[in-house]
Amino acid sequence: MNKLWHLSQIKLFESLSTEEVQYMHDFTTMTTYSKGAIIQYPQAPLEGLYFVKTGKLRLYTLHESGKEYTIGILRKGNSFGSTGLFDLGTKNAFIATIEESLVCHFENRQLEEFLSKRPQLMLAIIETLGKKIVEQQEMLQELAFYDLRHRTLFWLKKLSIEFGVEEGEYLVIDLPLSHQDLANMVGATREGVSSTLSTLSKQGLILSRRKQIGLHRSLLD
Repeated sequence: MNKLWHLSQIKLFESLSTEEVQYMHDFTTMTTYSKGAIIQYPQAPLEGLYFVKTGKLRLYTLHESGKEYTIGILRKGNSFGSTGLFDLGTKNAFIATIEESLVCHFENRQLEEFLSKRPQLMLAIIETLGKKIVEQQEMLQELAFYDLRHRTLFWLKKLSIEFGVEEGEYLVIDLPLSHQDLANMVGATREGVSSTLSTLSKQGLILSRRKQIGLHRSLLD
């Protein structure tokens, strides 16, 4: 495994020189997780800064009833974790792999030393943190104030923008997405989501097939 190549692909580090990437290589670890592995529990949050190099991860919480609520999907280039300098807001969530994933980890002490000499990189991380907070606020608002149809379309739009693959008039979400998976995202029952998807499909707004959903382009305008 070429850690230097993976480090050079991290979006936050695009401005670093070859020498700086080499320096970071010395305190970076890479771990491969199998599909379905839970890599963080809320009771034992991960320390340090983590980046998804390959694969996809799911962030979710558990309701008192035991029902899962998906609060985010992480893909290549996305980050999570917390340090003494900042918190990316993921420490209270379960984090599990959707598919086999390669994750890059920087320990707190070395990362803080490295960032203290590179204020521009620290600003980029703060900007990323700000975007995550806005996204979380949007999702909480959707869950609290809108009906099931609206919440379903909100999540399908979000996933289409991030994971959509063109297929005619649709953007097909490149994720194994069952009706139960989507129900976990919108905070509803599988039956409710299935009924909503059926209606949207009849209206031509989505393309629905086994564990795959596509959204009509007109909904992204």
